[in-house]
Amino acid sequence: MRARSRIFRVYTVLTGSKGEVYHPRISSHPAPEGYAAVKIILFYSPSFWFKPYEKVLEQAPDRVTEAECRQAVVVFYQVEEGDPGRRSKVLTKLIKNIKWLAGKFDSRTVVLHSFNHLSMSKAPAAFAESLIEEAGKRLAESGYAVTVTPFGYLNEWKLHVAGESLAKVFKEL
Repeated sequence: MRARSRIFRVYTVLTGSKGEVYHPRISSHPAPEGYAAVKIILFYSPSFWFKPYEKVLEQAPDRVTEAECRQAVVVFYQVEEGDPGRRSKVLTKLIKNIKWLAGKFDSRTVVLHSFNHLSMSKAPAAFAESLIEEAGKRLAESGYAVTVTPFGYLNEWKLHVAGESLAKVFKEL
């Protein structure tokens, strides 16, 4: 007996505030201009090291500290233009995704790293920074050791990612 293979396609479907659906295979309506969702790449990392390289936001405080984390879930995130109106929902989904992956690897260590290379859409820096501060605070209150790379800086880093498929996860929130 020959095994059948099936192809499953997963589509991201965006909905507007009134329940409108925006997806080319479902609707001919284009997504509203500026509509985007937080994007995250989560890595399970046996070791992650970083140090600030160059300040890129004038209002960022001066930082020169470097740090290394072991057995951590490293989250590269980008907060996007449409997210300020969805703060509570985005925050909840972000935290749930981080806890989910941490649970898969029995880790209680999290690194949050701003990585504005996942999309052209960007939220205001003050909003992005406050959202991540709140996420870090809530994770810490849940017993996680949280490290946040300096916001407003380009950072030098070394990232060792585990080989398992689950050690590398991309999500749009």
